[in-house]
Amino acid sequence: MDPIAGLTLGFANALTVTNLGWALLGCFLGTAIGVLPGIGPALTIALLLPITFKVEATGAFILFCGVFYGAMYGGSTTSILLNTPGESGSIITSLEGSKMAKNGRAGPALFTAAVGSFVAGTIGTLGISFLGPVVVEYALLLGPAEYFSLMVLCFITVSAVLGGSALRGLASLGFGLMLGLIGIDLQTGQPRLTFGIPELLDGVNVVLVAVALFAVGETLYLAWRHVEGGQVVLPVGRLWMSGSDWKRSIGPWLRGSLLGFPFGVMPAGGTEMPTMLSYFAERKLASPEAKKEFGTTGAIEGVAGPEAANNAAAAGILVPMLTLGLPTSATAAIMLSAFQSYGIQPGPLLFTQQAALVWTLIASLYVANVMLVVLNLPLVGLWAKILKIPTPQLYGGILVFATIGTYGISNSVVDLVLLYGIGIIAMFMRRFDFPTAPVVIGMILGPMAEQALRQAMTISQGDWTTFLTRPISASILAVAVIALAGPWIWAAVRRRRAA
Repeated sequence: MDPIAGLTLGFANALTVTNLGWALLGCFLGTAIGVLPGIGPALTIALLLPITFKVEATGAFILFCGVFYGAMYGGSTTSILLNTPGESGSIITSLEGSKMAKNGRAGPALFTAAVGSFVAGTIGTLGISFLGPVVVEYALLLGPAEYFSLMVLCFITVSAVLGGSALRGLASLGFGLMLGLIGIDLQTGQPRLTFGIPELLDGVNVVLVAVALFAVGETLYLAWRHVEGGQVVLPVGRLWMSGSDWKRSIGPWLRGSLLGFPFGVMPAGGTEMPTMLSYFAERKLASPEAKKEFGTTGAIEGVAGPEAANNAAAAGILVPMLTLGLPTSATAAIMLSAFQSYGIQPGPLLFTQQAALVWTLIASLYVANVMLVVLNLPLVGLWAKILKIPTPQLYGGILVFATIGTYGISNSVVDLVLLYGIGIIAMFMRRFDFPTAPVVIGMILGPMAEQALRQAMTISQGDWTTFLTRPISASILAVAVIALAGPWIWAAVRRRRAA
């Protein structure tokens, strides 16, 4: 199905009253969650995962994508009014946004962030609409060997490249792979790592692990580190931007969007790198008068560009997830687990087997972008008040929802023990800087990688060199080796040069 026909079908479904209601709810929840420091879209979608057992797939994914886009919007509010980035992608926004707020210009900073998010979200969604089918055409040419190599590349980039420590990232990945192995081996019928517990024969529920890592673990860590004292929220003031502000923001919005989207599509992209590059680019391209505002009174270009790059990169993350079934962020990994809850496998065949679902989802992203602008600008005062919610009550509420949602899935006490056991492990992982995203990605992609490996070995009659003799597979593995060994080799070369 070509993009125009797909979008026509998608909008026909997305503009129904029910689906508009799901989109509005997702946008509202996502913005509220994005505003609260330390609570991101991964945690929120993890808490909402139990609804996949009651709500139809289209409505649930429209809700999840609304939360995802909304959280990207809402993160700028925290960065500007509190100088406390709720998401890693909002760190750069806080550099100039908080300075603008301290100088009485919080309103224009929030306005340019909201409009920049809308522009970037729209450009990013256009990219999904027209790039997705192209990626699918090439993905259909890949066999089991290429898919296994792609998953190895995803493991390495998400675990070893993006984190602060390659060893910690790979250790987290190993924990996730171990969780993915629990249950009955589909090929031999033998139980693995079940320890004689009947409830583990079906494996550990991905929803449970996601809630444990991103809701229970994160909440326990935040409660552990909590310091009493009220938040100092700066006043919003006049919201509208002047003519000069509009003129200075249009270029950064477009440049940030075009810079951020490709980074989101790449397996090791993320949102940190494009926001940083956008900030330095805008600082370089600014007029002499604007350059004086950077780092002093706050330059609006330093908010508009990075915020657009952040949202465009977030949109790009959905491309590899939908077309290849590869999650490149924690949020994408949790959304992939939601697909699996419905028995749907994202990948090249998704656009043909579930065309109505995919195109309705993409169309709802356009709708969500418009809703977010309408929601964000008039309700800035409300979002500022949300920041004053006492954190102990907030943490307690999250734990209650996590417990009720997990127990409601299977009514099993074993699941509750696993929920808090994995949650406590996740708390210590956060304390000692072990990334949690590789755990979910390892658990979800691990069994898929095992299946691809077995299929490739069966086709090649047990010949391990099939991964190296097939050109695409060999190229992907070469990139994975470079990604893993490159930083160490570069560090060794720099040390020798310094010596």
